[in-house]
Amino acid sequence: MSGYEKPDHWTLKAKKEGYPARSVYKLAELQDKFGLLKAGMRVLDVGAAPGSWSLWVLRFLKGSGFLSAVDLQKLAISAPTPNFFFIQGDLYDPAVRAELAARGPYDLVLSDAAPSTTGNSTVDTGRSESIVEAVLDMADEFLAPGGAVVAKLFIGGGERELLDRMKAGYAAARGFKPKTCRSESFETYLVGTGKRRPAPRPAAP
Repeated sequence: MSGYEKPDHWTLKAKKEGYPARSVYKLAELQDKFGLLKAGMRVLDVGAAPGSWSLWVLRFLKGSGFLSAVDLQKLAISAPTPNFFFIQGDLYDPAVRAELAARGPYDLVLSDAAPSTTGNSTVDTGRSESIVEAVLDMADEFLAPGGAVVAKLFIGGGERELLDRMKAGYAAARGFKPKTCRSESFETYLVGTGKRRPAPRPAAP
């Protein structure tokens, strides 16, 4: 039995507290470190399945604010609340993006999304970087000035370029690996805070 198959402390804790996955405690650490989420915020969860992050956000908001979530897969949570919207579909689909845009702008964009792994680190990290690029594109489009973005990344050489992009668009940007990540994992999280206002367009001549 591999380490990923054997339930660890965090997996058992998640099950006890009603979360589908142990990843919820990574979000809790990110919150403790950066104070990203506040009552009344509008939040977008990209790649939300199985739903642990969405459920944690909803419990934190306690009926305030609003959460939108998107994933190709169904969520493994039941959250019939008026401040929650989930759409099952491809985040690149214009119809899906239109639904998400209609419920924005957002104060926080979260993504714990990861590609299906192949065992080839070059392929896997490349796919992970593409997902982060897509999340940053969505943050560019849907995130309000002053907002923040968090995206999971498989470390493989492209993190510097992604951080440089974030530093250009946010007051601060850095990587952070929660202690709850498995020791053998090569994932980290990129965190951008204080989204800058877009530069004004030059006046027409």
